[in-house]
Parts: sequence; structure tokens; C-alpha cells
Amino acid sequence: MAIPRFSSLLRCRKWAKSDWLVASIGFVLIVFFLSFFIDPTSDSVPSVDRSRPIIFPSDLVKLKLSSIAKERGAFCLDGSLPGYHFHEGSGSGSQSWLVHLEGGGWCNTVASCSARALTKLGSSNYFEQEVAFQGVLSSDPSQNPEFFNWNKVAIRYCDGASFAGHPEAEFKNGTRLFFRGQLIWEAIIDELLSMGMSDAKQAILTGCSAGGLASLIHCDYFRDHLPKDAAVKCVSDGGYFLNVPDVLGNPTIRSFYHDVVNLQGVDKNLDQRCVAKTEPSKCMFPQEFIKNIRTPVFLVNAAYDYWQIQNVLVPISADPDKSWAKCRLNIKECDAAQMKVLHGFRSSMMDAIGEFHQNKDGGMFIDSCYAHCQTVMSVTWHSPTSPRIENKVTTFNVLLAFWSFSSYK
Repeated sequence: MAIPRFSSLLRCRKWAKSDWLVASIGFVLIVFFLSFFIDPTSDSVPSVDRSRPIIFPSDLVKLKLSSIAKERGAFCLDGSLPGYHFHEGSGSGSQSWLVHLEGGGWCNTVASCSARALTKLGSSNYFEQEVAFQGVLSSDPSQNPEFFNWNKVAIRYCDGASFAGHPEAEFKNGTRLFFRGQLIWEAIIDELLSMGMSDAKQAILTGCSAGGLASLIHCDYFRDHLPKDAAVKCVSDGGYFLNVPDVLGNPTIRSFYHDVVNLQGVDKNLDQRCVAKTEPSKCMFPQEFIKNIRTPVFLVNAAYDYWQIQNVLVPISADPDKSWAKCRLNIKECDAAQMKVLHGFRSSMMDAIGEFHQNKDGGMFIDSCYAHCQTVMSVTWHSPTSPRIENKVTTFNVLLAFWSFSSYK
């Protein structure tokens, strides 16, 4: 078997016919979906207002700690206040909201959560005071022409359970760890509603990695707390985690999720129709509950998702002889036998999203890149090196077709 060559970490291999089929079917689904909302008699076309020079602020956005978290008991793992970065919208985007959930894995034991509490993934004491808004969060109209002037929020991740934990008793083994992800989610959403999101005309909930999973878990909650006549959708970027064994046949990720759910009391905040039918931790896998989400969903995922390859398919525990040491970190170092295993992972991804293909209200952009999270980085969002179809359609173009609400009414 010939080994595909990669000229850079994020550049895609040459797509096979089946790859083009996946992307083209996703695009057709989007166009089909839009046909129900676009008024063919309308003369208006969404565009940037060019009547005067566009001046946009720096993409460095300051941190704001939640003003209502303390009274709600919504704390990061270490007991510090959760926070977010907010860039106020303007002009035509003043009643449009894009809320992004940060990612950063999970913790499944008291020890790992205690270690996490000493980092920015478990304590706001370590948050950066300013972060750069890139990709879909950018305020540069040349890089983000549809959403540059929207109200944009990046919610920081400091709980370790995809904003979904809240056990009955959390202080285990005498260690004071606050598993309050669900309360963080609810408090910050309420805060944003009081800041004007309650009047939103259109809104998107998105997230990357563990935040991408959270955007699916909380999708309908987000929809239900916004005006009934608002156009609301959810986008999961790099959040479609697979329930597959590792290369030794061990259920590594399933066991890990089981521990996360039990430790942090996530079960009550997962899809209850799913939980009623199976072991709760299985309902952390999108394949198990995405069909129950009422709100339109768009998936962005790499078929060769490098985070999943390194942590789900070939975790360090599954490579005792270090035969995968180079390959798991750099796909250019994989031999033919290892590439066959990676192709098998890709096939598992295609199978897992198969049922979602039939969802006329949804869409997807599944590329064959060795990547993880593609909407929050300029290089993979809307640039000359972005993943594209037939050298024309980028991730931005496809997502824009799905969520361009300005033509809906």
C-alpha cells in the first residue's frame, strides 16, 4: 500500500472518490436545508456594508469573570470564578450572537482533576487576561466576512467534564474539587441573556474538541433559552468522539468516559432518552444521542482526527513497545501497516456519522486531514491553505451556506 505524503501537519492528503462523496453530500444537504428558508423573491443579498471604511478593533479580547457565578455556586475545579471573553457586536451584527465553548479534554480521577486545578483548564487564576479571537471569532471582515461584527463570546473551560458535571457529593477523599460544569454553563448563559442575548435574532453555539462535544450536549438548552423566532444552530468542531477500541483492543475511551461521568455526576445532564436505554457514559458519544437533538447541527471533523488517533486509537498505554511512538505524533512517520489501521479509523468515523447523513436539517464538513479543530484557527478557517473542495470551497464557505441566517426571513 502506498503511503500518502503530507507536506505539513494540517494539509490534506489527496482525496479519494469516497472523500469527495462525503463532502459533496454534506454540501447538498446544506443547500437542500437552505431551500426551505431562502425567499426566492427577495432581492437582498448578504454583503458587507462598504458605504464607509471598515474599522475593526484588535482581535485581542479581555477576560471577564462571571458576575453571577458565586451566587449560583458555579466554580472552576479549584473554586475560582469561571469566565469568558466578550466582543460586542455592532451594526447589522448587533442582534446576532456566536457563543464558543473552549475545549481541553477531561479529568476522570481525583488525582487528575487535582492536577488540572493547577492549570488554566481548572482555575481562572491561570486564565490569560486577553486572548486572540481567530477564525470564526475574528473581527477581521476579510477573514470572517459573515460574523466579524456579531456579538462573540468565548467561554473558558475549567471544569473537566464538557460543562456538564454536577454530582450530589463532590468533595471526595478530603479533596475540595468543585465539579460544577453544568452550573458554569447555566450561569454564563443567563449572564449573556441579561447582556442582550435574550433579544437575539440569530445565534450559533459552537465549540472545539471537548467544547465541541459540549455544544452538542447543550444544543437544545441553548435553543430553548433564546427567542422562539430566533434562528439558532449548533456547530461541533472536532467534537465527534468515537467509541472505538485502541490498537490493543482495549475500551480506553469508553472506560475513561465512564470514570468522568461517575466522578463528576454528568449522567443527569446528558440526553435522558439515551440514558434511559443504555449505560450513561455511552451517552457521551455523539453517535448515541445526536439523533435526539432537535436543533439543526453542523459537524466539522477531520476523518484522521489527530487528537483521537493519539489518545483514543493509540494512547501511550496501548503502545508498550513504542512501535507507534513516531507515527502517533507524525503521520508522515507511519508505515504501511500503521496507515492501514488509520484508514480503519477513518472508516469508523464514516460509519459513525452515517445515520446523521440522513438528517435534512443538518450538515457536515468531514475532510481527510490530520487535524483537530478547524474553525478557530485562521489557517484552517478561511485562508489560502484552508481545507477545500476542488480547490474552491473552504470550511468557511460550507459553514456559511449552513448558518447564513441573514437571508432566512
